[in-house]
Amino acid sequence: MTDRNRPDILTQAELRALSSQGPVKSFRKQTIIVNEGDETDSLYVILSGRVKVFLADDSGKEIVLGTQGPGEYFGEMVLDGGARSASVMTLEPSRFTVIPRPRMREFLRGQPEFSVRLIEKLIRRTRVLTASVKNLALMDVYGRVARLLLELAEEDRGRLVIREKLTQLDVANRVGASREMVSRILKDLAVGGYISVAQKRITIHKAPPRHW
Repeated sequence: MTDRNRPDILTQAELRALSSQGPVKSFRKQTIIVNEGDETDSLYVILSGRVKVFLADDSGKEIVLGTQGPGEYFGEMVLDGGARSASVMTLEPSRFTVIPRPRMREFLRGQPEFSVRLIEKLIRRTRVLTASVKNLALMDVYGRVARLLLELAEEDRGRLVIREKLTQLDVANRVGASREMVSRILKDLAVGGYISVAQKRITIHKAPPRHW
């Protein structure tokens, strides 16, 4: 359930310690767990399933900030009790340990090493969001798609594979573009031999060019 090569994944010891701090709750697929703007009153530790973190406007248009799975957690800004900065929805049936803010504050006081890791995670998130704003402002749609593919890819037996199943709409929501534009870009990359798509899984055969 944990992966030491991914700094945001909890260690087994951390997972056991946090899992004892609150009740376990289960949710169906496509359930909104928290809404942007709600009071931040708890931290959620993902025991099973996957979620997406996203922003949406009044018309329903959304941009996905990322996805998370077992061993990860969200709601880490629980300490200030301010408004939720994004919404979170389950992508499949999921189970969480839900830790109330008072229990989380008490836990952090007794776990200085985890507290440092939490601060580091917040710093990484700030860097990622800063880079995302820069990309949206300065990079064209093709550049954003190519960058996203490379960021999501993991090495698997000598190949770069995106393990997460992505639809064209998923990609569009993450890069802030239309599905039609993303469809054309992915098709061009496939024709050029840069990627292949099978059962919604993308394999990168060679790095996409910097410009199209």
